[in-house]
Amino acid sequence: MAIFFIAGMMYASWGVHVPTVRDKFALSPGMLSFALLAVAGGSIFAMLTNASWIARVGTRNACMAGGIGMVIFGSLILVTPTYWMLLIVLAAFGFGMATLDVAMNAEASAVEEALGRPIMSSLHGMFSVGGMAGAAAGGALLAHGLAPALHLALASGFGALVLFISIPSVLPHVPHHDEHAKASSSNRWRSGALWALGGMALIALIAEGAMYDWATVYMRDVVLATPSVSSAAYAAFSGGMAAGRFGGDTVRARFGAPQLIFGSAGLAFIGMVMALVFPITWITMTGFTLMGLGLANMMPVLFAAAARVEGVTAAEGLAQVAGLAYFGLLFGPVLIGGVAQISTLPIGLCVVAACCAIITVIGPRILRRWKI
Repeated sequence: MAIFFIAGMMYASWGVHVPTVRDKFALSPGMLSFALLAVAGGSIFAMLTNASWIARVGTRNACMAGGIGMVIFGSLILVTPTYWMLLIVLAAFGFGMATLDVAMNAEASAVEEALGRPIMSSLHGMFSVGGMAGAAAGGALLAHGLAPALHLALASGFGALVLFISIPSVLPHVPHHDEHAKASSSNRWRSGALWALGGMALIALIAEGAMYDWATVYMRDVVLATPSVSSAAYAAFSGGMAAGRFGGDTVRARFGAPQLIFGSAGLAFIGMVMALVFPITWITMTGFTLMGLGLANMMPVLFAAAARVEGVTAAEGLAQVAGLAYFGLLFGPVLIGGVAQISTLPIGLCVVAACCAIITVIGPRILRRWKI
């Protein structure tokens, strides 16, 4: 839980400073987008290349290496002197975060199996709590005049402290089914189960990414809400997601993963339709909260399933599914923006509702077919 918390905290601490980076280097929107792409590029590269290494060295060493890389390069973001050095630091930051992401989810899968009960959703809930805490602490400290570079240094130092305290409790290696240690790393590219899970993760994060980037815009431009109320749309979605994750394990333990995916995607679909059909402030906010509740358990369930796919190690399964999911997170906001450009934003956000409907139909079937 502590490692998931610091991962969310560090990601949010960096997110707070996107405007700071823009102002420091006087970046145009295109150059800023390229800087953000560097983080995503480093993350995807890590997921494509380091899964076998994580399986070989074990989750403890991988969590330590990824975590150290995350906090070191996170602390350097605002002290780099040039834009090109910034891109290198951001890519390395993304690489470290993704390494930690795969390793800590592989560890979570092993702990879940050892306990004999679902815990993955609660751990992802701690990531959400870390994100909210990191954003709130960063905003408060900056409001009181703390230098941005010092804030990132403090956040990184706190992350390193928690990491070193927590790491002795991490399992050295993740146990694998069917002697996964003998499995070739190429097996994951031939696994129909992983491609199916990854495709579902990509669709889920198209919807999630769109909500992060377009919910506030929808409130302002379509619902015609005030700026303060528009900003609360993101909080409603995030709050619903955090609450859904802390309740997801209980639902999965009682009803099973297919039923949880069916109910979650259906709830998200209802929430999005409410927001689109009734662009009234309180109804739209309620719809966005339901969207958060519905999307909350998508990635925890899919990650838990990816770690149990036969014929590949947990790290390799997680890396492939998470890598495809990242493409969805990047592609979603762009897709919605493109559709909105040639039509309207409500029509663009119909893509989100369609994604939820697709998962409602195919998600339970995929989990049942491969018995994961």
